[in-house]
Amino acid sequence: MQQDDNGRESNFIHEIIERDLESGRFDHVHTRFPPEPNGYLHIGHAKSIVLNFTTAEKYGGKCNLRFDDTNPAKEDEEYIRSIIEDVKWLGFDWEDRLYYASDYFEKFFRYAVKLIKEGKAYVDHSTPEEISRMRGTPTKPGQESRYRNRSPEENLELFEKMRKGEFEEGECVLRAKIDMKSPNLNLRDPVMYRIKKLPHPRTGNRWCIYPMYDWAHGLEDAIENITHSICTLEFENHRPLYDWFLDQLPELPHPRQIEFARLNLTYTVMSKRKLLELVKGGYVSGWDDPRMPTISALRRRGYTPSSIRAFCKRIGVSKVESTVDIALLEFVLREELNRKAERRMAVLDPLPVEIVNYPEDKIEWFEADNNPEDPSAGKRKLPFSRRIFIERDDFMENPPRKYFRLSPGREVRLKHAYIIKCTEVVKNGNGRVTSLKCTYDPATRGGSTPDGRKIRGTIHWVSERHAISAEVRLYERLFIKENPLDTEEGKDFTDYINPDSLIVLKNSKLEASLKDAKPGENYQFLRKGYFCLDSKDSTKDKPVFNRTVGLKDTWAKIQKRETERT
Repeated sequence: MQQDDNGRESNFIHEIIERDLESGRFDHVHTRFPPEPNGYLHIGHAKSIVLNFTTAEKYGGKCNLRFDDTNPAKEDEEYIRSIIEDVKWLGFDWEDRLYYASDYFEKFFRYAVKLIKEGKAYVDHSTPEEISRMRGTPTKPGQESRYRNRSPEENLELFEKMRKGEFEEGECVLRAKIDMKSPNLNLRDPVMYRIKKLPHPRTGNRWCIYPMYDWAHGLEDAIENITHSICTLEFENHRPLYDWFLDQLPELPHPRQIEFARLNLTYTVMSKRKLLELVKGGYVSGWDDPRMPTISALRRRGYTPSSIRAFCKRIGVSKVESTVDIALLEFVLREELNRKAERRMAVLDPLPVEIVNYPEDKIEWFEADNNPEDPSAGKRKLPFSRRIFIERDDFMENPPRKYFRLSPGREVRLKHAYIIKCTEVVKNGNGRVTSLKCTYDPATRGGSTPDGRKIRGTIHWVSERHAISAEVRLYERLFIKENPLDTEEGKDFTDYINPDSLIVLKNSKLEASLKDAKPGENYQFLRKGYFCLDSKDSTKDKPVFNRTVGLKDTWAKIQKRETERT
């Protein structure tokens, strides 16, 4: 991560801003985050949110939250609510500066009228197919519409009829009159307004013509006195068009637009259109399904705002498109949770164990650290009784060499408690192991071995009498392919969905302290990973825990491998 002379985070955008401040082009910094409310925000948007808000903060400026709600066909109040919640959750405050493009519809209309009067915009009755064809190609100039040279008076009359709803959808549009031979296709008489006879979530039926994104984009920034309009690279070729519009409206201030590379992650898709396909196709349970890359899904899965902010800062800001390994995101989260998450014992696939020489009604309490990485987290008491649960895969009837967990006749240490030995294996009629009988050594309280014998294996456990039952959901990456959009012939990106992206364990047994767990709290289930209470499906009687991330540090292995190569 690049830093300036004061040790603060810096990047090429900050360098441009500093030159603007030094030259006097601007005397302050005002940015904005301008989402379209046509879907939930994803981790790529988080990069933009962090960049815009922290840039304004660095220079003592302001950052607006503004909804580009120019297309009522795709927008919904649900998306607006979710976006507001996501930005707040990430830790950013726009204060009283919450705006909507629809706040400016009347101004947009007046500016369009001005361009029409000056002969710089015209109403075109060509069909959408004709307009597309006449636009030309990067190597072939466009063709002028036969309606291009209508008089300003005729265009004003037609535009007013458009506004009043006297034309049907697709019958005509308003286009800017720029240059049909421009090498930049965006300048070949772009559409400014189209007819959509749909109610708008905020303006109702007041309008039946709606501004195109390219017409509204630059105007919104200018109206709000934005100094630096920070966009992703796909808007770079649109910048000359935004500049042209603002050049025709000299009464408006002129922001500087700076483009940066968007975030791409392996094993996921970052297109809202593709994410909507996953939701509508039933491949996931919704926008907040914990396998999705949306901010609401990451929150539900157990990601923290600080880990996402740290990830965005770590990957930095560049002008070059690249793809970040999702293992880095997991590494940053794991690094934080290892420091902060309290430890708990949870048996996900329980195998009952009876300790036959332990008194039937006796209960002992053992002390355990909440977090060995953080002594200030304190300790907790664990109850121990005659009947316990262990993980089914912590027992093997016929173990291979170097298997150090429980098997017939072998001893193993129960973490924080005693050393036990398996004396009997109980099976059902199908030969499946249903329970174990063991003995314990009273002299090994706390797992010690006064006689010095070596016990190679340590396993976790939960007291049957005190355990709470829970559903545990084990999440893995949604796709099995690093780039799901790199499809083979005849295949769709959905063909690469991981069939094991969700494994549900219905009857896991957890230590009793987890009955007080709350959404947003992170726990490390010993030897299993980091988990959190599901904020949506959990009930008091049947808690549901989501695995946030496993304990395995794949990113560290990748880094080590790359280091060895160099």
